[in-house]
Amino acid sequence: MPSKVLQWLSLVGIIWLQAINGTNTNFPAYSSQLKHAFSMSQLQLNNLAFASDAGKLFGWFSGIASVYLPLWLVLLIGSVLGLIGYGLQYLSITNQISSLSYIQIFILTVLAGNSICWLNTVSYLVAIRNFPRRYRQLAVGVTTSYQGLSAKIYTDVASSIFSFSNGTTEKAQAYLLLNSVLPLGVTVITAPFARVMKVGTVARDGGGDMNVGFVVMFVITIITGVYAVISSLGLIMSSSALKRVIGTCVFLLAPLLIPLAEKIRQVFENATLGLVFLNNLGQIAESRGSNNTSSLVSLSSAFGFFGRLMPSLLDYFFSRRRKSSVVSSPALIAILVAPMGGAFLLLLNSTHIVLYISTAIIGVCTGAITSVSVSTTSELFGAKNFSVNHNVLVANIPIGSFIFGYLAALLYHQQGNGRSDGKCIGTKCYRDSFLIWVFDLMPFNNRELFII
Repeated sequence: MPSKVLQWLSLVGIIWLQAINGTNTNFPAYSSQLKHAFSMSQLQLNNLAFASDAGKLFGWFSGIASVYLPLWLVLLIGSVLGLIGYGLQYLSITNQISSLSYIQIFILTVLAGNSICWLNTVSYLVAIRNFPRRYRQLAVGVTTSYQGLSAKIYTDVASSIFSFSNGTTEKAQAYLLLNSVLPLGVTVITAPFARVMKVGTVARDGGGDMNVGFVVMFVITIITGVYAVISSLGLIMSSSALKRVIGTCVFLLAPLLIPLAEKIRQVFENATLGLVFLNNLGQIAESRGSNNTSSLVSLSSAFGFFGRLMPSLLDYFFSRRRKSSVVSSPALIAILVAPMGGAFLLLLNSTHIVLYISTAIIGVCTGAITSVSVSTTSELFGAKNFSVNHNVLVANIPIGSFIFGYLAALLYHQQGNGRSDGKCIGTKCYRDSFLIWVFDLMPFNNRELFII
């Protein structure tokens, strides 16, 4: 899987972890009921609030563990500590075990507070190590902000699932149960993504095209915060707890759009542009004064044939010599981008010979990328669910074809204004389209040079 996809998935994973890691922040919601259930004084209750924070005094244990243990195990230890700390209190308050003494409750609360440190440690490590220096503070800031939503998430979930009134112990039971099991459940889901990547992979990547991703992430985060404020005030959704939970879940899932978009962009975007060009080949030829559209279509088809065959031939001959493929499928797609972009730039020249050369190059590259994309799916996501994964990614082709094709049609129509037949004649008709396609093929970190 490409490094950028893993980077964004790891960020989404720690966002989810942080969103449920503030178990100490919902203590005020059930403290009165807890005080009544365990017959505590106000002073003892205040000491419990301190006990949760006191757990951070032992946070260095998680720091040492993260050096010697895999991060998934650090996460699991942290969530298990929370399960024990809150779970035993839940079992006691529901009379499923013998009543706990105050000192036992205090120690369990310290343990539960310490569990937060373990999840935080993993979150900070992933945010710092998985992103280039210029983005580390952004990654840390965005993810830690979600911990501020924890109290709201637990409050809404408790209100939607459990039925209780403020004066009964059922409210304390609900929060203690959620505090014990919810972090464990989210940890199991996020553990595969919340991992540190190889530094070399991230360094080569450079993070040059992450600006857009972080802008989108900031927008999602801000909208999520605004929604949290408005829904807390009961201004929308008639203050229904279940609807608030659903709304919050939607916003927590929204960051997944970034790695999903990155995943799709890296595999089929390039083939889409070639298909859009070939679909518009008739109008492109006509606008340039060529009457040989049929020969151009035939030429693109013939070169497309060799393009589809080329990756297999290369793989066969080079693998026999080196006992392995010479390059990975994603890397081969990246290599094919350069000649395709060059072909679009060549089309800015109005000569007929350039039209034929560019058509041949784009036909070869499109055919090769289409062929390589099949093996790319298995390389990126494995062969287990190949049929599902490949068809999901293939869905990007009609979407991209529509978007780029529609944009090209708009630009064509704009340049052709004034003609009664609606046609556009001249290289100007598709000039802007070619430039946009070249711009889209370029790596984000090189696009500033193109603009200048």
